[in-house]
Amino acid sequence: MSFSLAMEIIPLIAFAGLCGIVVGFGAHAVGAKLTTAYAQRNARLILDNAKREYDAMLREAKLTAKDEYIKLHEKFEQETHVRRQELMKFEERIGEREKGLDRRLEMVERKELQLEERLQALEIQKEELAKETTQLQSLIEDEHRRIQEVSELTQEEARELLFERLKEELSGEQGALIRRMQEQACLTAEDEARHIISMAVERYAADQVSDITTSSVALPSDEMKGRIIGKEGRNIRSLEAATGVNFMIDDTPEVVVISGFDPLRREIAKISLERLIGDGRINPARIEEVVRKVESEIDETIRKAGEDAIFDLGLSNVAPEIVKTLGRLKFRQSFSQNVLQHSIEVGHLMGNMASEMGLDVHLARRIGLFHDIGKALDHQIEGSHAIIGADLLKRNGENHIVCNAVAAHHHEVEGQSVYAPLTTAADAMTASRPGARAETTAIYVKRLEKLEEIANSFRGVVKAFAIQAGREIRVIVEPSKIDDNEAMQMARNISKQIEQELQFPGQIKVTVVRETRCVEYAR
Repeated sequence: MSFSLAMEIIPLIAFAGLCGIVVGFGAHAVGAKLTTAYAQRNARLILDNAKREYDAMLREAKLTAKDEYIKLHEKFEQETHVRRQELMKFEERIGEREKGLDRRLEMVERKELQLEERLQALEIQKEELAKETTQLQSLIEDEHRRIQEVSELTQEEARELLFERLKEELSGEQGALIRRMQEQACLTAEDEARHIISMAVERYAADQVSDITTSSVALPSDEMKGRIIGKEGRNIRSLEAATGVNFMIDDTPEVVVISGFDPLRREIAKISLERLIGDGRINPARIEEVVRKVESEIDETIRKAGEDAIFDLGLSNVAPEIVKTLGRLKFRQSFSQNVLQHSIEVGHLMGNMASEMGLDVHLARRIGLFHDIGKALDHQIEGSHAIIGADLLKRNGENHIVCNAVAAHHHEVEGQSVYAPLTTAADAMTASRPGARAETTAIYVKRLEKLEEIANSFRGVVKAFAIQAGREIRVIVEPSKIDDNEAMQMARNISKQIEQELQFPGQIKVTVVRETRCVEYAR
């Protein structure tokens, strides 16, 4: 029973499963149809929304485009209106110019007519003038014939006679005019020179220091004198032989005097003796060693002095040999005046005068600083210090203007530029200043009196004045006794006699003045 039952149940189960499958497929088909319908409905909704948005955007774009079109149209209308206004104004200006041109054309035509009328009148006047000229020419010829008949002179002879008379009349006037111009030029030149020199001196004023030919060295005690002298005087003899100066040891307490005309040797001796005293070891070998060391140090001092002088005047591009030679002037004196300080002062004065005259200030300072550089070598080379200095500068590539001014500052060669007389003037200014060069009052007065005495000893001399600190003697002669040629000869004779009878530094200028005065009184 159970088997049969199972057999009956199995078909039922199979049928039920088949029904379930069928039902499942049906339900799936129904679900699919429902999903498709939902999707289609959503798609229609999306399409509708998109169409509405498209319509809205299209309307908005049309409105925007329309607004832009309206704006562009209005702008175009405004610009067109402005251009139209400008064109109208331009046309008006052109019209006005055309009217102006028409008026000018009418004026030109009227002027042409007037010119034609004037030309016709001028032609008539020209014809009349030609007729009058012909008549005058004939009258002049008749007059010439009459004059020749009266004077018995040809036309050429009369012309030459007239020219001679005119030449005589004009020669006197010409001489007077030339004399007045020369006097005016001299007065102006003197005033201008005084102004330039006064301005230069006012802008530069240096202290004057006079050097002497001796130096003194202080000793710690008088016992040191014996050590300096040494056994049988060998130490002092070694010192004098090594330095080339004299050591004077006398009764003056605690002082040794060094005497010598060469300041460089005197400075070396002074420094050497001071070091020997400080060291305490004084013997011939030590003396020679110290002197050699001091000489090498002095070389550096010389170079430094030259560089300081160049820096003081603001110069550049100076050859090393010139720097060293310039520094040696620190230990050179001219009539007790330090040559390096004198050269620096001349450089400053020349720079000041050059600035007043509109010249090259740096070039003037360069010439002033180098003008006495030959004095550092004149004891080694034969010749004038001006020529020696110029040759040194030329060898070291200095400007020819500098070389010529240095060579010409004592009138030994002819100056080729305005800087040469400037150098002479500045050199004389520094040398003639009170206290610049030491000289006792008695010797100074005696020399001036001797100068005037020599000048007054000549025939025809009225007065004689020694001026410019004895650098010039001015002689006034009687014009009735001395003519121009004799005056020139007198100047030469006075200068020769001064050279024979006097000893003096530098040079003395002799000026003979022959003055003619014509005096009349109106009553």
